[in-house]
Amino acid sequence: MYAVVAFLAGLFANDWIAGASILTLVVGIRLVSTGDRLFVLPMAFTFHWLQTSLGVMYLGFLGRAVPTVELSDYRPMVLVGLGCCLALAAGVRLGLMLRKAPDPTEERPGFAFSFGLLIALYVGTVVLQGSLATLAPEYPTLRQIIVTFDTARLGILFLILRRLCSPQPRWGLLALVVSLEIVLGITGFFAGFREPVVLAVLAVLEIFDRRNKRHWLAIAVGAVAAVMLGLLWMSIRTEYRKEYVEVDKFQSSRSARVERIGSLTSAFINSESTDLWRATDTLVDRLWTVYYPALALARVPRVLPHTNGAIVGAALVHIVTPRVFFPSKAELPSDSEEVRKYSGVHVAGRETNTSIAFGYAPEAYIDFGIPLMFVPVFGFGVAVGFLYGLFRHMIWHRELFVAFATVTFWLTVYLFERSWATMLGVSLGFMVYLGVPVVLLDRFLLVRYEKHTRESADLMFAEPDRHQA
Repeated sequence: MYAVVAFLAGLFANDWIAGASILTLVVGIRLVSTGDRLFVLPMAFTFHWLQTSLGVMYLGFLGRAVPTVELSDYRPMVLVGLGCCLALAAGVRLGLMLRKAPDPTEERPGFAFSFGLLIALYVGTVVLQGSLATLAPEYPTLRQIIVTFDTARLGILFLILRRLCSPQPRWGLLALVVSLEIVLGITGFFAGFREPVVLAVLAVLEIFDRRNKRHWLAIAVGAVAAVMLGLLWMSIRTEYRKEYVEVDKFQSSRSARVERIGSLTSAFINSESTDLWRATDTLVDRLWTVYYPALALARVPRVLPHTNGAIVGAALVHIVTPRVFFPSKAELPSDSEEVRKYSGVHVAGRETNTSIAFGYAPEAYIDFGIPLMFVPVFGFGVAVGFLYGLFRHMIWHRELFVAFATVTFWLTVYLFERSWATMLGVSLGFMVYLGVPVVLLDRFLLVRYEKHTRESADLMFAEPDRHQA
């Protein structure tokens, strides 16, 4: 059935790669599905796949060609990207199989915190978010720890969204919290509005009922919001960032940034249809991250030789020498330097506080060529699947595991354009600096849970004795 759909998609798009992309998406989602009503890995894989195939779909189904189509031989890189997606998904499946899923009938504590405590923690993390972002550059030896713990805020946010979805969805409050997060995200320097929408969709998917029209509507609203926010950001980011950097007190005044975003949004809404299509083209070209990798594939090994594992090897050495223990460790070369060398394009770099992403796929190709390049990708997938299964066994509170897994594995898997050094470093940082504290917290709460369970059982058995007396 899926093969037929992929074949028809290829015919409609007049491009067999479009059909192959659809088939890769379907197969990949099935491979990374965890069977525990958590959809973080399938959603992260989908976004990962999107960055390899979006331009092909856009050209095939809408007939619009973005600059990458015109300026590069993109097709070989798309196929390499799809191969990486399949290797990653197959590795995740094997990793999941290495740890048997917990027995779903076994009783496990559901909630770890009261809703009131979650609200208090959320408000505190919102207040501290700006301070942590300011501290990170000033303390480079603690940067990874600070950044990782800052992402714990997203876990608290997800727990709140999850509580608002179950047992009875409170759609108004859910929309209010997500809207607040979107405002906080879009008034920063980067596109920080994406994660709240993703987390809201994941919270709804956990309770999703195919027969419930409201659930379908919620998913549709989330998808439309993500697209519209992306278009808005691509239309206003250049002017907004210029003012963010150049205007005095703009960075320190949230109200000024909100006001400016409001005026830019109003201008975007009233823009011409040609401007909307131009923003759509820009968004597609930005998400479809194959331009520089395609140039690199054309130059290696014709102009530059394969490096025989030098890039992946350096990334492995980097992650086993954490800066907290090796403060004198040299900084990694900028991704832009790699792009300049292997793509032959002089892109912006550290001299302008810019880094142009290259991605793990072209790095693996530069290191090993085809087909050996897919081996480290498969190995990374095995590690991801195994760690998912490991933490699913170790974290006994369902709520704690759901929050940890959703934030950690989304941020670990979703980016196709991330370099090996960054991908491995970010992943290890989450597992160590976030995973270990969550496991310890789970053990502490489990002791309290078991104590409360024993006390309740003692009271229940003691009650008949008092009646008999």
